[in-house]
Amino acid sequence: MPEPGLIGAIPSALMAQAARAYAGKVALRYGEQSWTFAEFDAAADRLASGLVRRVAPAERVIVLMANRPEYVLLQCAIERAGLVRVPVNARSTAHEIDVILADCEPAVLFYDRTTADRVPAANGEAALWRLQVDGDAARGGASYGELSAETIDRSRLERATLDDLSSINYTSGTTGRPRGVIYTHRGAYLNCFGEIIHSRHDENSVYLWTLPMFHCNGWCTPWALTAIGGTHVCLREVRGDAIWDQLREHDVTHLNAAPTVVSTILNARDTGPLTRPVLITTAGAPPSPTTIAHMERMGFQIVHVYGLTETYGPISFCQSQPEWAGLSADERSVLQARQGVSMIQAEGLRVVDAEMADVPADGSTMGEIVMHGNNVMAGYYLDPDATAEAFRGGWFHSGDLGVMHPDGYIELRDRSKDVVISGGENISTIEVEQALMSHPAVLEAAVIGVPDDKWGERPKAFVVLHAGQSATPQELIAHVRAKIASYKAPRDIEITFELPKTSTGKIQKFVLRDSEWAGRIHRVHG
Repeated sequence: MPEPGLIGAIPSALMAQAARAYAGKVALRYGEQSWTFAEFDAAADRLASGLVRRVAPAERVIVLMANRPEYVLLQCAIERAGLVRVPVNARSTAHEIDVILADCEPAVLFYDRTTADRVPAANGEAALWRLQVDGDAARGGASYGELSAETIDRSRLERATLDDLSSINYTSGTTGRPRGVIYTHRGAYLNCFGEIIHSRHDENSVYLWTLPMFHCNGWCTPWALTAIGGTHVCLREVRGDAIWDQLREHDVTHLNAAPTVVSTILNARDTGPLTRPVLITTAGAPPSPTTIAHMERMGFQIVHVYGLTETYGPISFCQSQPEWAGLSADERSVLQARQGVSMIQAEGLRVVDAEMADVPADGSTMGEIVMHGNNVMAGYYLDPDATAEAFRGGWFHSGDLGVMHPDGYIELRDRSKDVVISGGENISTIEVEQALMSHPAVLEAAVIGVPDDKWGERPKAFVVLHAGQSATPQELIAHVRAKIASYKAPRDIEITFELPKTSTGKIQKFVLRDSEWAGRIHRVHG
């Protein structure tokens, strides 16, 4: 039996509490449909009751679908049934799904019409119970409709303890083969409160789901927003026009988005005055100071956070200081682009050298960002060697390079594998990208190291221009040279229509890098 006092302190308990506090309030909207908190809580209990009657405790359950109301329900129901949720990228190929199925061996798979074409090919094993949430299709058991009509049996629900597995979250694939990141109920529960506080949610929050729910469990926002009595607005497709329609129709107050999605919002054809301030919590890569200034001019408020799949999403945030208000917009945006300090639920972050000693807090000495605490993963699923390597020295190694400023704020400078080492000089690709982004014609930029016979490697940029704007590579190179040291400027700039990205908006630099280094046995660094 679980230890006394540990039962119930898990994220799904927050929905039950909200159902008591906000019973008749609208919890979720999706098109013309809406559900109250009491209706949502009861629906989750029915689903959980159906699952617990048919599936053994601690079995894995895959969720493979778009941002639908059922996704929020399943976040809670799977947990209440004592099962382990496995959110999978809705844009995964059948082969990628196969890899995850083979790794976690799930008992159940929930999907919708947007992913149905990949489910049959993903696994031929008859024992896998597959349910389509927006249809009657089911293989291996009852249909979703039947499961949704189950009699509630609360005596068998919410038996998980704090340190039990909550979910297995597979990395997004920006670096290659995904790994299963283990979340516990304790970590997810604590992370909820950080999201409420730092994204400034309350019972008046109306949150638009532009962030994929599969990504780090939606940063634990499904539970956080529910706990505080806010309203979810589900959005299936992240398009500029659709986002602006929802902003206006539902009087949205909050959304979370990677910088590339922020660019989509800012550059949509339907942009216009906001009826009320909208707070955007952004992460995934440091937004350029130019982007931050643009957001503020349009009336968006900004919370800049930093984290990884291995840290339940955000683990630090850039806390504004009173004295920043007196700075110019450009000066303030440079400070706001930093990754900042630990969120309230997290322990301290460090920037260390190869011997695990803290680097000087001088804003220029680079080291690796490391972290530990309740909001760091329990490990990689069935991969003790990778887990041990990630936690060498007792701290989780992010693989991100950054600096520590005198004021205690960290600033991300690069992924360690993305640093361009040219003639012995370390060049931050992010610094080059931000210099490019300050050009008015540039919408997006990605910089990688490419082979160079003299220097070992040198930076090369791939740039997407704003619609209707023009700029030559030579103009952009000259612009960068005016912003940063000339040795950091790319010699080559390739103007393209789009950059390769994951569905969470992260630019896949490894795709660009693989093309540039093709045919070489070793990737030479100068």
